[in-house]
Amino acid sequence: MKLAKSLDRLGTETAFSVLAEAKKLEAAGKPMIHLGLGQPDFKTPKHIVDAAKKALDDGHHGYVLSNGILECRQAVTRKIKKLYNQDVDPERIIIMPGGKPTMSYAIQCFGEPGVEIIHPTPAFPIYESMINFTGAKPVPYDLTEDKDLKFNPEKILSLITDKTRLLVLINPNNPTGSFVDKSDIDVLAEGLKKHPHVTILSDEIYSRQIFDGKEMPTFFNYPELRERLIVLEGWSKAYSMTGWRLGWSFWPEKLVEHVNKLLINSVSCVNAAAQFAGIAALDGSDESIDHMMNKFTIRRKLIHEGLNNLPGVECSLPGGAFYAFPKVIGTGMNGAEFAKKCMHEAGVAIVPGTAFGKTAKDYVRFSFAASQANISQALENIKKMLAK
Repeated sequence: MKLAKSLDRLGTETAFSVLAEAKKLEAAGKPMIHLGLGQPDFKTPKHIVDAAKKALDDGHHGYVLSNGILECRQAVTRKIKKLYNQDVDPERIIIMPGGKPTMSYAIQCFGEPGVEIIHPTPAFPIYESMINFTGAKPVPYDLTEDKDLKFNPEKILSLITDKTRLLVLINPNNPTGSFVDKSDIDVLAEGLKKHPHVTILSDEIYSRQIFDGKEMPTFFNYPELRERLIVLEGWSKAYSMTGWRLGWSFWPEKLVEHVNKLLINSVSCVNAAAQFAGIAALDGSDESIDHMMNKFTIRRKLIHEGLNNLPGVECSLPGGAFYAFPKVIGTGMNGAEFAKKCMHEAGVAIVPGTAFGKTAKDYVRFSFAASQANISQALENIKKMLAK
């Protein structure tokens, strides 16, 4: 059969390949500590699960509007108002089956041959994958140039040309765990005023996982950019709902109709009962988020100190999300070699940095969305491995 050439331009998400290989080793009898996938190791809070059960019992198991039930979109706007004191029209909120559709649809709206899309590297791999798929030119800004893996607003602004249509930002960042403060976002937002042809895609999915009491510098804070702003958000990380496949995004008014058509042509609509669970999450207590962040704060300290105590390993302090992204070239191995050795010899599954971009070949990603006991054991196993 003859396939479309565009399929060759699609990448993948290596974290799932790492999981598959680790599971295969486990099935063969090798003990394995999983620090690969980026998902909280907590259960979805009971009141959220109960809301989904009630929705099913009440008969909410048919088609709904492509952009999401109004009640769910209104719940999103209430949360935006509560968190950021910003008023948002629910007609510009679209409920998605997870975060990836927002990435895909946004890039499809702008990407085509002859167009440039600016994106971070290392970064969640679907961004560069989809840019390549559309035929647009990826224009990366390299986070590894900064010791704390943060982006430089002036560097980003310098990359904008008349061919630039979309700028992708991820804050806090996956995979690096870096967090850029409001002062730098202010500089970037001010500079973007001079480039009205550039739309901003702000990935804020880790907005509730920020450490040291710092506040999320959301792009909702800049109303003057709102007519060319896409915000990617959702329930997966904040409410431990990765498997529910439930996300939301904010869109410029001009794009809402087009994104709805993309939804109708691909997934029709989001699971109805899951949207009622989403309402319960947003309108309910944030106690579960506070509980998770207390745990993540302890784990962050544990993994940051533990990694820096390993010979040849350097790790900056994560400012957000639940990832550590150490540089391991000092061990005599690049990231891919280090990750493979960790899995096969130490029984620790982690993701090589090249899964997130070519410039991260000397890095690996650890997810600390795992128990303290597992993190401690993983560090001990790797320490023994390196001592051999």
